[in-house]
Amino acid sequence: MERTLSTNTDTLRTVADLPGPRPWPLAGNLPQIGAERIHRDVENWSQQYGPVFKISFGNTPIVVLADHELVNAALRDRPDGFRRPSITSQVSDEMGGRPGVFMAEGAAWRDQRRMVMAALAPHAVKAYFPSLVAVGLRLQKRWQEAARTARVIDLSDDLKRYSVDIIAGLAFGTDVNTIDGGEDVIQRHMDVILPEVARRSIALFPYWRYLRLPRDRQLDASVRELSNAVDALIASARARLQEQPQRREHPANLLEAMICAADEGGSGVDDIAVAGNVTTMLLAGEDTTSNTLAWMLYLLQQHPAALQKAREEVLRLAPDPASFNIEQMDALDYLDACAQEAMRLKPVAPFIPLEALRDSVIGDVQIPKGGLVWCVMRRDSVSEAHVVRADEFDPERWLRQGSDAMNKQLAMPFGAGLRTCPGRYLALLEIKLASAMLLSSFDIATLGTASGAEPQERMAFTMSPIGLNMTLRPRSV
Repeated sequence: MERTLSTNTDTLRTVADLPGPRPWPLAGNLPQIGAERIHRDVENWSQQYGPVFKISFGNTPIVVLADHELVNAALRDRPDGFRRPSITSQVSDEMGGRPGVFMAEGAAWRDQRRMVMAALAPHAVKAYFPSLVAVGLRLQKRWQEAARTARVIDLSDDLKRYSVDIIAGLAFGTDVNTIDGGEDVIQRHMDVILPEVARRSIALFPYWRYLRLPRDRQLDASVRELSNAVDALIASARARLQEQPQRREHPANLLEAMICAADEGGSGVDDIAVAGNVTTMLLAGEDTTSNTLAWMLYLLQQHPAALQKAREEVLRLAPDPASFNIEQMDALDYLDACAQEAMRLKPVAPFIPLEALRDSVIGDVQIPKGGLVWCVMRRDSVSEAHVVRADEFDPERWLRQGSDAMNKQLAMPFGAGLRTCPGRYLALLEIKLASAMLLSSFDIATLGTASGAEPQERMAFTMSPIGLNMTLRPRSV
């Protein structure tokens, strides 16, 4: 059955009718795209060809949606009308990946989603808040030493350590303490695996099925090590549950809750799904949150008035990191607005690819079952047609009311509809806690690239800034 996501159906177009960049024979538009700048290349084409156009990867046509209303409609038609492209799942499967809620579809997604949503609900995260503060204080101590010795801080690296320590405790009950130099074995291997998933998903030819290059052998080794590390986490959690049966009544973390559900039967969750969600949580806990926080701090440093206003709010409402409480974090409205504005300008997921599960109509375009759709998440959100002074970092726009209020559907950093990111509350809480600790404890001496130029955007599995370094001074009273 065909699904219509727009009432504009008087004159329908097919994919072949759409404008777009001229493809190369056999290769399509892939030779015109850089893997690390693919999001920018497609965004630039949307300025030339409009809000709906086509591109092709090899001989596979793709409909690009760059209009926020059409993007919103497509995202809200998940999971029944659209799914993540099956090629991504195929690549993950042949690499030996185990699907979690991020990759799961259909009934498997619904079964896992209920469990993950419960674990990441605000009340569950609030119960874990003292552990978040402990990780924040650990980062504060690391940065105090950096300020004392004038050490240059690799911002992305430190923020990844912070995010990994938080998610490891919340999801697995494990204190890995990467901030103080502990090795994050799982994340080290994911840093190899995730870019390869992205690269292989758009590859013109699957050479790795016939020829193993050194990078493919490294990938195979990382997949094996990741599986072993995840299995060890699961075994450790099972041992705790065996030794303390009462924990089954009140699981202390997401991993224990998933194991209990899998053991009950009828939940639709098995050990493969448990393992998949372990890796999914680590992905969500590192790249997305740490990159957003890095972009936000950079943008604040570039806008002293906004930085000063954020600092004043923190000193008024949450001046002492050792005494942070959840009510203080929830009250930091301006800091929240800073995060929203950073995600508008620098979304770490600047596009979302989809595959149609049935014949659909989006706008005035017929999308056949199995057809691919590329949702551009940063076009209308940075367009003067929709946002006043769209290229400026202005957190105030998120606090205005009435007719001046920001249209929140222009920027959808956590997606939309049923498949909205379940970790959004935790992510924003992490961002506010770390930035409040920084602003209350330090003055930022420098924050930028070595050359002083704006950091370039690098697209791998998420979009990250390249080369951000920071130096700090203890805050002057």
